[in-house]
Formats: sequence, C-alpha cells, structure tokens
Amino acid sequence: MIIQPGSATSPTRARLIVLLWICGLTAILYLDRICMAQALVPIQKELGLSNTQISFVLMAFTLAYGIFEIPTGHWGDHIGARKVLTRIVLWWSVFTGLTGACPGFASLVVARFMFGAGEAGAFPNIARILNQWFPKEERGRVQGFILASAQIGAVLAPAATAHLIEVIGWRWAFPLFGLIGLFWAAGFWLWFRDLPGHHSGVNQEELAIIQGVGVVEPAAPPPVPWKKVFSNRGILALAAMMILGAFYTYFFYSWFPKYLQAARGADNLKAGFLASIVLGGSAFGMLAGGWLGDRITRRFHDPVTPRRHLGLGCYLAAALFFFLGTRCNDIHALTFFWALSFCSMHITLPNWWLLALPQCGKNLGALAGLLNGAGVIGALASQGFVGAFTDARAAAGYSLSEQWEPMFLVYSGVLVLGGIAWWSYRFIPIDEEQRESNEEAR
Repeated sequence: MIIQPGSATSPTRARLIVLLWICGLTAILYLDRICMAQALVPIQKELGLSNTQISFVLMAFTLAYGIFEIPTGHWGDHIGARKVLTRIVLWWSVFTGLTGACPGFASLVVARFMFGAGEAGAFPNIARILNQWFPKEERGRVQGFILASAQIGAVLAPAATAHLIEVIGWRWAFPLFGLIGLFWAAGFWLWFRDLPGHHSGVNQEELAIIQGVGVVEPAAPPPVPWKKVFSNRGILALAAMMILGAFYTYFFYSWFPKYLQAARGADNLKAGFLASIVLGGSAFGMLAGGWLGDRITRRFHDPVTPRRHLGLGCYLAAALFFFLGTRCNDIHALTFFWALSFCSMHITLPNWWLLALPQCGKNLGALAGLLNGAGVIGALASQGFVGAFTDARAAAGYSLSEQWEPMFLVYSGVLVLGGIAWWSYRFIPIDEEQRESNEEAR
C-alpha cells in the first residue's frame, strides 16, 4: 500500500505519543532490571547467600538476555514490534513479580533467568519503531530521549526500592514493580500500530514528514548473511564497544549499592540515594548524546569520523573520572566523580545506535539484537568478576574497602579499551545496496 500525502491540513503529532510509549517502556525495563541491585543485601541476609552465589543469580538474567536477544529481534523483523513488545513486557513483568516469591538460591536463579528471557529483544524492536516512525533528522534526539528514559528508570530504582524495602520488605517490592509493566502492555497493544500509515491518528501530512512523498510498506527482510556479518569490521567494532561498555556499567547496575553498604558503611536508604545520583549522570549523558547526534548529522557530510572522536574522548574522560573517584575517601566525593564518569560514558550511547542503524541494514532486528546482545559478554564477566573477587579477598582476610577497591583499576582499564574500540570503528557495508542507502542517509 502506498499513501500519498496531501497538504490541506496541519500534520498530526502521533509520533510524539509513540515516543512517550517507548520512553515509558525503557523506564520500566530499567526499573525492573536495576531494582535487584538494591535488594541484594536483604536477599543475602534472608536466604544466606554468598557474593559468588549472588553473582550467579545476577548472571542468570544476563545469560538469558543474551541467548534470546537475537531470536526476539529476528522475531520482530517478521511479525512486527507491536506483537513482540507486548508479549515480552507481559512475560518479564510476571517474572519480576515472582522474584519476590523465591524461597532459595535455585528458584531465584530460575526466576531471574526467565526474567532475562523476557527483557531480551526490547531494544532491537524499539530500533524498528525508530526506523518506521521517525524521520532521519529527528532520530538522534529521539534516541537520546529513549535512552535517557531508560536511565531515569535506573535512577528511580535504587531509591524507590530502598524505601519499599523499609516499608513492605523486598518480597513485596517486586510484585509492585511487575504491575507497572502489565498496565503498560495493555495500553500499548490497544494504541500502537507497527506502521504509521495504519494508525488512525496519523494524517497524510505527518506521513510526509516521517517518510517523504510516499510511504511504502517494507518487504520481508532477506536472510541474514552471517558469514559476512562476523567478518565485518564495523560490526565487530560496534560489538566490542558494547562488550566493554557493559562490563563497566554492570558494576553499577548489579553491585554498586552493595559496595556502598559493604565497603563504605552506607545504610540501605543512603546507598539507594547515592546510587540514584550516580545513575542520574547517565540520564544527562543520554540527553546530551542525543542532541550531539543530531548536530553531527546536520553539520557533517560524513558523521562517522566525528562520532569516533566523540566516543574516544568520552570514554577517556569516563576512565579519568572513575579513577579519581576511587582515590576519594569521602563517599560524597566518590559519588560526584562517578556520576561524571557515568555521564561521560553514556554520551556515546545514542551515537552508538546512530552508527548501528545503518550498519545493520535490512536485517535491523536480528543484527541490532546481535550487537546489543554482545554486551552480555561484558555484563556476565563483570557480574561474575565482582562476586568471585570480593569473596576471594574476604577469604584472604580483607574487609571493607580493601575487599573491593583493588578491582577498580580493571574497570578504569576497560574504559580506556572502550575508547580504542570507538577509534577503530569504520562503516563497512555488508553489501553494495547498503552502501548506497547509507550515502542517501547522509
């Protein structure tokens, strides 16, 4: 079907409502993901779990997320984002709630694995919506808002979970968070449509803004050329960025409140408050990165080179601020420097997606799933490393900060490697048709 836009009326703004739905989705996704970090201490106390056992609980989510990321993204390529996102939000919300019912280690591992299977595929299917609903010149800001909303969910999670634990306990906090996703899924299914041309709230003028003179339904994606994918320099560099970035961020997403309590003497509420401040740095970074992404697109004929420079600079700044934080004895100074580090690193993420969209070509869902899922390697390594390292240090007689802080040199080094990965990126099309499409996009 081809819809020809007219010019008699003002354009509608349905795509802005789409943006609100997706921002709500990413906020809930990170709220449900990060709340676990704040609950680690009471869970460990009640169930008698070591740091190593907790690392397996955390890794169960991450492993499932990685396993199902590509299939769920590929699924969206074939049946549409509306069906996939509705189903996975329902799934992960149920298992968020069931986390609070777990009686021990084994059930907790299973619940978090199933939760991770549910969250997989969200961002690849969001990328499909971004391609279908927003013109190229708006995608940087839109991506910034979407990713910043995810971090707002992450910001709310520690402080909100800390207060809920004080009032109703950790077991009831999880079902309360799960209910939010159930309401989102019902509303999204009723309102959203995969193509703007199929939505009653979109007029012809808005279609012209979104996709130009004619809006054509996309053909089914071709088979994924996996051999070319795994030998493509652009794909490999983007995957390396995601792996190294995930290693860094998953210390904060998984262990940071526990570190504040175990090594720095913070109580539950203070740890939640300080963790929220650090994670708040990422929200500012995402918004700034989205704004810069659109500026780069408008100002440069070839946006790849300035994005590479931006990524290198931001990762090196993040490494410096992180290292300075580790030198601080005052917990508030540490929070300040680590918030700056988190902000600097996350400026790059909207720009990472703006590189990934053209790099993935026609197989956007599957390849975005591959690239986003690559972060699981770094996340698993980070979660497992912290649990094993801190237990080994405790067994050697170390406690408090001496048990934790020597490992932070590793995290600073990983950020430096992330900057090198950004510098190494080049756009290498998987096929000639993709090269031509990218030239048009510029």
